[in-house]
Amino acid sequence: MQRIYFDHAATTSMLPQARAAWLGVSDQVGNASSLHTSGRAARRVVESSRESIAEDLGVRPSAVIFTGGGTESDNLAIKGMYWARCLQLQKQSLTVVTSGIEHHAVLDPVLWLREHEGADVRFVNADAQGRVDPGDIQSALEAGGVALVSVMWANNEIGAIQPVHEIALICRKFDVPFHTDAVQALGQLPLDLRDLDAAAVTLSSHKIGGPVGIGALIIDPTVKFMPVQHGGGQEREIRSGTFDPASIAAFAAALRCATSGLDEHATRLRELQKYLVSTITSAVPDAIFNGPPPGEIRLPNNTHFSFPGCEGDSLLMLLDAAGIDCSTGSACTAGIPEPSHVLLSMGVDEKTARASLRFSLGRDSSNEGIDHLAQALPGVVERAKRAGSVAK
Repeated sequence: MQRIYFDHAATTSMLPQARAAWLGVSDQVGNASSLHTSGRAARRVVESSRESIAEDLGVRPSAVIFTGGGTESDNLAIKGMYWARCLQLQKQSLTVVTSGIEHHAVLDPVLWLREHEGADVRFVNADAQGRVDPGDIQSALEAGGVALVSVMWANNEIGAIQPVHEIALICRKFDVPFHTDAVQALGQLPLDLRDLDAAAVTLSSHKIGGPVGIGALIIDPTVKFMPVQHGGGQEREIRSGTFDPASIAAFAAALRCATSGLDEHATRLRELQKYLVSTITSAVPDAIFNGPPPGEIRLPNNTHFSFPGCEGDSLLMLLDAAGIDCSTGSACTAGIPEPSHVLLSMGVDEKTARASLRFSLGRDSSNEGIDHLAQALPGVVERAKRAGSVAK
């Protein structure tokens, strides 16, 4: 059975250029922290890749801190800045401001700080389109005692692009560090991080055609960070650990491809997105499209629907049996039968939030794949509704 893949937001296939970069470096031996010739050769790979990534993002190479991926970068940003701010302000505890639609890689560290470090947490909800109001951020900052603000660049479930430039400007006015998780935005939107001027930005390689297990945290060198892990003192003592030159080189190659072909890629995905939305709406007339309409404030690769009367997990497994891969939301929470916290934050009722699927597009997506989905979806929805009625 030919499989149709609609889960590129979870991960996407490695680009040939990234694979070639990885293979080219993986044959080399040498620890990039060693002083001998082989070590220095490995270090050159790391530093040339760092320079390439910095150039593509509009930042200085010293701002690029390599990590094991998006989750580590988010934890490092939130915990590292929180502890550094407590030390700087000589406070036992401070406030973290974030939104109710964040990925669990942000939400869980924030909640951990509340439980274990006594942090106060102020959640800002999203509107009906899944967007945060910068005015709510300003109101939270006006209360004072804030360690940092963390709002994602674009939502991983419903594709809503957040007004991060406005939020960053407000944070600068209050002299509070701003962190944004840009994992979903990278490769879909133009990211000029120099223009954003955030304290920290989270990136991940495997979302843009690089390997799994490598990412970066782009850190303003003037912002204080407390290390989350200690060891060899790599990455300006912010993130200790042995470098993976092959994966770093592949990450840089994937980012160069993603940024150089961004306009053409995004235009193609937006056309497919419109076709996908219209096709699903025609195939299942009572389906509810979630988030902003296709356009400037929605990621070009993202569509998200609720199917009233169904359970999202049932829909996913029935589509899987039909050869179609999609998601009920974040891959990091797959298998957990809970309603989408993103939709709940937007004011969607729990039953509808449970009945949702995300279809995300990528480089191998096509009209033919969408047509295949349209043929399977009505029957799948009907079977899921019957299963739901029996379960009641």
